[in-house]
Amino acid sequence: MFFRKKPKPDPPQWIIVGLGNPGLKYQYNRHNAGYLCIDVLSNKLGIAVAQVKFRSLTDLCEIAGQRCVLMKPTTYMNNSGQAVAECARFYQIPPERILVISDDIALDTGVLRLRRRGSDGGQKGLRSIAQHLGTQEFPRVKLGVGKKPHPEMDTAHWVLTDLHKDDQKILRETCEQACEAIALIVQDEMEQAMARYSR
Repeated sequence: MFFRKKPKPDPPQWIIVGLGNPGLKYQYNRHNAGYLCIDVLSNKLGIAVAQVKFRSLTDLCEIAGQRCVLMKPTTYMNNSGQAVAECARFYQIPPERILVISDDIALDTGVLRLRRRGSDGGQKGLRSIAQHLGTQEFPRVKLGVGKKPHPEMDTAHWVLTDLHKDDQKILRETCEQACEAIALIVQDEMEQAMARYSR
């Protein structure tokens, strides 16, 4: 059984962070793909991710035998690193066990890409996390949300636009795949997860 609501009483081994902005007006934004993935994952677990802690909505769970903290930072995207670093310090979790789920406008909607590390690619939540952790050495799950329709379009405007309903459905299906990939990643099976799910 990969997903279990109640973890063992030991300290968590992983932090799984979904990036987004708090508030209903941002709910279906491209920038909130990370939040959506945490919602899909928490639904599998039967938990709410509603405990206010570390400037985030959080909950504890067990995935593939690994104790995990699920997080949705409420600092707004550009300050996500504040929340993640605070949680990491509290539980003494190293960067290589902090899995960050984010939107990626370089990828078509529905494309899933996994990385062990890397640059922020202009994603300001990833940039903030790297700055606060002092390293880029943390794994990522990138969810494609579609490229800008025109190169000259302002990126900040594009990521704050809502996905169309058809694209919301596609993204949710991609999040289902991402959950399966996450179950492998927390077992230190990144290569297998990349081979099976990354595009």
